[in-house]
Amino acid sequence: MNIQLLGTTGCHLCDVAEKIMGQLSPALALKVEKLDIASSDALVTQYGMSIPVLRSDSGQELCWPFDAEQVLVWSQSL
Repeated sequence: MNIQLLGTTGCHLCDVAEKIMGQLSPALALKVEKLDIASSDALVTQYGMSIPVLRSDSGQELCWPFDAEQVLVWSQSL
């Protein structure tokens, strides 16, 4: 399953989310793609105040704050 991690450079919370996903993705068979919202004005407008955000291929989102357990529950609902 493919998951996007929306964030941006210099975001401490995004670094924490990336670490969580790095620990979980192999066990959950998730392919995580980092997407820098600064690459698009539309993404900055939509997510600028809520990053980091996990987004599935089907469009389901998990916004910060989240921990490993919440990611696990969320990923099982996809």
